[in-house]
Amino acid sequence: MKALDGVKILDFTHVQSGPTCTQLLAWFGADVIKVERPGVGDATRKQLVDVPGADSLYFTMLNHNKRSIELNSKNETGKEVLTRLIETCDVMVENFAPGALDRMGFTWERIQEINPRMILASIKGFGPGKYEDCKVYENVAQCAGGAASTTGFLGGVPTVTGAQIGDSGTGLHLALGIVTALYQRETSGRGQKVSAAMQDGVLNLCRVKLRDQQRLAAGPLKEYSQFGEGIAFGEATPRAGNDSGGGQPGRILKCKGWETDPDAYTYFITQAAVWEAICDVIGEPEWKTKPGYATPPERLDKLNEVFDRIEQWTMTKTKFEVMEICNPLNIPVGPILSMKELMEDDGLRETGTIVDVDHPERGRYVTVGCPVKLSDSPVEVVRSPLLGEHTVEVLTDVLGYGGDDLATVIDSGAVGEVDKVAAE
Repeated sequence: MKALDGVKILDFTHVQSGPTCTQLLAWFGADVIKVERPGVGDATRKQLVDVPGADSLYFTMLNHNKRSIELNSKNETGKEVLTRLIETCDVMVENFAPGALDRMGFTWERIQEINPRMILASIKGFGPGKYEDCKVYENVAQCAGGAASTTGFLGGVPTVTGAQIGDSGTGLHLALGIVTALYQRETSGRGQKVSAAMQDGVLNLCRVKLRDQQRLAAGPLKEYSQFGEGIAFGEATPRAGNDSGGGQPGRILKCKGWETDPDAYTYFITQAAVWEAICDVIGEPEWKTKPGYATPPERLDKLNEVFDRIEQWTMTKTKFEVMEICNPLNIPVGPILSMKELMEDDGLRETGTIVDVDHPERGRYVTVGCPVKLSDSPVEVVRSPLLGEHTVEVLTDVLGYGGDDLATVIDSGAVGEVDKVAAE
């Protein structure tokens, strides 16, 4: 048994935010039926292609463990098929432009008529308001949600992060909303609408910066490097470089080999509880009791000096040696790991966080496995479906089409070109 065995998801999502959500549900055992345009499919199938004639990594890494059906929802027979899918499924997930479902003839009211237990889950760029009809992409969400204004270095331009907190982050939020709605349905017997706006999701992940915005009213943010440097604060939470957001001073420091390796760095936090151990490690034992260095408040105006001295030490060690020395002393450090290092990490492979997947068109590739581990519902990552690969399977096994009815659907053009041999 998988955690979500028996749950059927009608997946009308594309690109990244929605597929992230439905892939998580598929990993947990839901039967995710991905509905795609006949002959075209999800746009990411052919975006950033690295193997000619094969689905791109962009698509494959977001659509594991799903089934694909080609369906023309503008075709009258296609609308009939979609109606039966709504009757049969538990959840519909979509990230269309605002109003797209309504224009297809499937308003929320119509969906409720077809299946009162249906949960309709939607991702939009913005919530209700003056921006609700605006298109939003990853970096737009990061900018509108507050991440970019607080990322980067003081005096520099706002910066987006490589983590897809707008798309994938919102997909994670929506997956939680869907599971919560499914749980409530067990009591209420009713479906409901679930929505997640990308701006809202990014802002939720930036809550510590919203915390700092309010703290500014009480005075400067003393854990920010600019305080120790005597730089005045403005009216909004500033960009803080690589300062720690948790109140403990932290920075990214060079390690041995940094001249040729762009990732030969470590993150180092001067946590108050281990200050004495830090002093011993870097060869400054007198700092443990020296006036101006002994306590965190005294060190605030000397953080540049402190971290410069620590960096003199880290530059004599590899980032992994820094970990080996500091971790037994409870000094918080962490290596800057490249995508190459993560992809080759044996530990991540043992836990299923990094997995190899075989694909009939592109061969073997590496992907991220499920980041959430359930002891009673282990995840097996199954390759993404080919376009329309399960059309006949869904029509027959899920919707019960057969004989002349199946032939009528296929001949109508509602489901694109299907394997006639499989249909027979």
